[in-house]
Amino acid sequence: MTDPALSFGTAAAAYDRGRPPYPREAVAWALGTTPLRVLELGAGTGKLTEVLLDLGHDVFATEPDEKMLDVLSTKLPDLRATVGTAEQIPAGDQQYDVVVAGQAFHWFDPIAALPEISRVLAPGGRLVLLWNERDDRIPWVRRLGKLIGRPERDVDPTGVIDDSAMFSAVEEQQFRFWQVVNRETIQDLVLSRSNVTVLPEEDREAKRVEVLAFYDDYGRGMDGMQLPYTCRVFRSAVLEHARPAPAPATSPILFSEPPTTAPPSGPPPSMTDTAHRLPRVVVNGVGAHGRGENDGGDDLILIDFR
Repeated sequence: MTDPALSFGTAAAAYDRGRPPYPREAVAWALGTTPLRVLELGAGTGKLTEVLLDLGHDVFATEPDEKMLDVLSTKLPDLRATVGTAEQIPAGDQQYDVVVAGQAFHWFDPIAALPEISRVLAPGGRLVLLWNERDDRIPWVRRLGKLIGRPERDVDPTGVIDDSAMFSAVEEQQFRFWQVVNRETIQDLVLSRSNVTVLPEEDREAKRVEVLAFYDDYGRGMDGMQLPYTCRVFRSAVLEHARPAPAPATSPILFSEPPTTAPPSGPPPSMTDTAHRLPRVVVNGVGAHGRGENDGGDDLILIDFR
């Protein structure tokens, strides 16, 4: 079965059409009104990215799924973006004022991701995490939720962040909003769910038909319906005393005699990037996903020609 965390690319277009946006006021509360250097993890198709840019922030977006990143790069061709994971962030130390993730932190391995997030944050920098959750207190929304399905996972990161001892006490705010959906986008909404994307094709189709029948029974037709959501926002500041020690700087090695082993020859492994994404350089054989593509090495350098 496909890993749910990496299954969204199979429904990237549906995800972009069917998923709700993020409320502007929620993002403004989390980041403030002063333009900041923002690193986005798990950017997906750019639902949160668009709001960050609209608020004037300087955003560098990372996303592990190439197909999701393709949609983002098409929508936002001038955005700096690349393939990358939260567990091995393709950025240098203390470069960003904020690290943000929308609808993504529950997919991260926090043991590896939180030290990486701490590493790339500037002194006083913040971690901001957002989730959009349907408000199932309304009976018809609860019925729809049962049809669509909601994977069992804890989206409150407070305990994990506190246990890391790398960040200050977590603050939370909630923002209510409504998403207007119609007969087309309700199908996109269900097809973009991780619990649906991993199903065999015939089961995905059956789920789509089931949700569409519910929509037609609801009686709104092409006029659409409004889905109530709560955007939960969490923010926390990095603690300087808990920041991982920076990696020691490398320096040239001077040989009094020629080395016994010649360095590998030939060009580095090829990378998959669109023309609108940051150029990347492979050093010592680590590729786009942080795995060695030839012998040795542990560094990936991302070149930003601003």
